[in-house]
Amino acid sequence: MSRAIRYNYVIGDVQGCFEALKVLLKQIQFDADQDFIWFAGDLVARGENSIGALRFIKKLADRGAAATVLGNHDLNLLAVARGIKEIKAQDNIDDVIHALESDDLIDWLRKQPLCLFPNEKTVLTHAGIPCNWTTAQAAALAKEVETVISHDDFAVLDDFLRGMYGKKPTLWSDDLQGNDRLRCITNYLTRMRLTDAEGRMEFSFKDALDDPMPEGYLPWFEFESQAAQTHQIVFGHWAALQGKTISAQIQNVDGGCVWGNQLIAYRLEDQESFRVNNPMF
Repeated sequence: MSRAIRYNYVIGDVQGCFEALKVLLKQIQFDADQDFIWFAGDLVARGENSIGALRFIKKLADRGAAATVLGNHDLNLLAVARGIKEIKAQDNIDDVIHALESDDLIDWLRKQPLCLFPNEKTVLTHAGIPCNWTTAQAAALAKEVETVISHDDFAVLDDFLRGMYGKKPTLWSDDLQGNDRLRCITNYLTRMRLTDAEGRMEFSFKDALDDPMPEGYLPWFEFESQAAQTHQIVFGHWAALQGKTISAQIQNVDGGCVWGNQLIAYRLEDQESFRVNNPMF
């Protein structure tokens, strides 16, 4: 990054909650000429103004004041835009699909990464990094998916999007190939919550940490993490965690804003969290 940065913030799942985002930026006194925002993905979906949020975040990124990883709802928007999936009743993304600059927004979105390094000690993905991957491995595997999503040939993108939905394989293997390989990588980085000790994913559980979990499975961060030995892992995706600090090396930033709770900005320089309530509730 060529310009001097005053503060770096990671902001959790916006989900189209544009009013909450504006309130949060005012609270942290965000200055686009000095500060930088790292978004944890799920920029759009179930909030009141997906198109407003997406336009605003893209403008910040275009001026060098923001970056984002992709979340599962962002990938779903790509699938809807490409005609692969129908819009879910609860998703407010019609405004993006029918916007005059929809093609430009979708093209920008599909060129965003699944893994970012806000600094030399921090790694950001939407859902986290499983215990069976190193940080370097997560970044390299993310790049495999990013190359396909951003491919100049839309047939390559569409083939990925058609094969993206599914829960299998649930366990990573270096021998995986084709859509099975890409789907497994994508699920780890954008959908994961529970795994077993080997890193095998379980997809039904979305609740809080004190709720009963399927036998043999725990939150992915409960297992000894190769990635957390080298970097602090910052992630969103799991609204029920409410932006919980898991450990000194693992930080959640999803405050469940879209469900009437809070939008969170986590400042990397001093690990301070700033929270605002969703003004639409």
